[in-house]
Amino acid sequence: MSQDRRLWAGGPIARAAVWLPLFVGIASPAQAGGPAGGPLRRLESNPRYFTDGSGKAVLLVGSHNWHNFQDNGHRLPTSDDPPPAFDYHGYLDFLQRHGHNFFRLWRWEAPKWTDAQPAGTIKFCLPHPWKRTGPGLAADGKPRFDLESFDPAYFDRLRQRVAQARDRGMYVSIMLFEGWELQFTDAWKYHPFHQPNNINAVDADPTGRGLLYNQLRDDETGKKVQALQEAYIRKVVDTVGDLDNVLYEVCNEAGVYSTKWQYHLIDFIHAHERARSKPHPVGMTFQYPGATNKILIDSPADWISPNPGTSEESYKDRPSARDVGKVVVNDTDHLWGHTGGDSVWVWKSFTRGLNVLFMEELTPSPTWQDSARLAMGQVRSFAGMIDLAHMVPMPDRVGTGYLLAAPAREYLAYQDGSLGEFSIDLRGADGTYEVRWYDTTHSRFIPGKPVTGGGRRVLTTPFPGPAAVHLKRSGG
Repeated sequence: MSQDRRLWAGGPIARAAVWLPLFVGIASPAQAGGPAGGPLRRLESNPRYFTDGSGKAVLLVGSHNWHNFQDNGHRLPTSDDPPPAFDYHGYLDFLQRHGHNFFRLWRWEAPKWTDAQPAGTIKFCLPHPWKRTGPGLAADGKPRFDLESFDPAYFDRLRQRVAQARDRGMYVSIMLFEGWELQFTDAWKYHPFHQPNNINAVDADPTGRGLLYNQLRDDETGKKVQALQEAYIRKVVDTVGDLDNVLYEVCNEAGVYSTKWQYHLIDFIHAHERARSKPHPVGMTFQYPGATNKILIDSPADWISPNPGTSEESYKDRPSARDVGKVVVNDTDHLWGHTGGDSVWVWKSFTRGLNVLFMEELTPSPTWQDSARLAMGQVRSFAGMIDLAHMVPMPDRVGTGYLLAAPAREYLAYQDGSLGEFSIDLRGADGTYEVRWYDTTHSRFIPGKPVTGGGRRVLTTPFPGPAAVHLKRSGG
């Protein structure tokens, strides 16, 4: 217990809540290297990645959790108002200890809802972007929102948390809207844009479900809602737009009905940032349910997070190596939710040219999540050791199917433990290549015998289990 630290502070709720493991003495090859640079932009030499302007590829990896911005009770076993406070400094310690450099900063829109897990529990959330001035009470028994008056506490916290992450060398994707809660809980009853809860006579969805809130509409009310949403986005951008470590995500898991609305907001953010002369990447994450990854690929977004997709995509089990023209962040949230992903998945994603995010409950070690946490630090460390800016997936050149290569210069292959002996195609790659094996289970390097290029070469893993192997041309 002395080696663990809680994510939530204070009283009985903290004792019932999830804990944060700090993993004293864990072997992570990635270390923080000062503040995060940027802003990030497309790396022209290898557009699967962003760069901070240095010409080097920035691989984005990290763990994210529902509580890392607003204090809220989502998926906690008890109800409390106000909700338990999240230990943000402890969270950053956890990420830094594991060598992570990226996370989604979650937003919840409703101040109250009935949670899906544990079923039937009432949850609360604060702060929110707008002041609660009244007159009159909202459905949660507190003063109604004024949608034309921003609450400084919300935006002060936003800037502070993004700046603190920057100083730890971490990039932050700011979630602007959250669509899951409107579809799968009673959140709309308490939502600020539901007419009984604001003083502005705004009802974003007269049908009573809340789904119109995430759609473009031509009627007078729809235009007013859109104007208020855009004012909120401008306020977010004006609050953090001068910070280098910022990315934006339009909305988490609104359904396919939200496509045109999300496309519009991506264009809106791009236009507003051009006027400020410091653009940041804008992302579109998978729409749930009913959408396809093609909608993301066809969007004006700079980065995307897919769902498992077709059998050719298979981002969950055998991630696609196809270049889709955007930076792809493979996020377990859109593959399993918070119940899947491990070291093998992280390494497969990395050697298929993908960035990696892992959604988790931040439960104490030991747990199945440990291997993913460790692996994200491992691949980030490798990204700093290899010339990732010029390495692309070449699955057909290695027997395992997982290879990053700058042909005739450098190769990084991965085998998941099922194929300890495998071939690598070095045809057209003359010279001698130094070989280093990496034991992903125990975070250790094992030197290998040099190999000569010019043909197919068989490599034999010198230890049991999964492994990476790094080949670099001697003197290259």
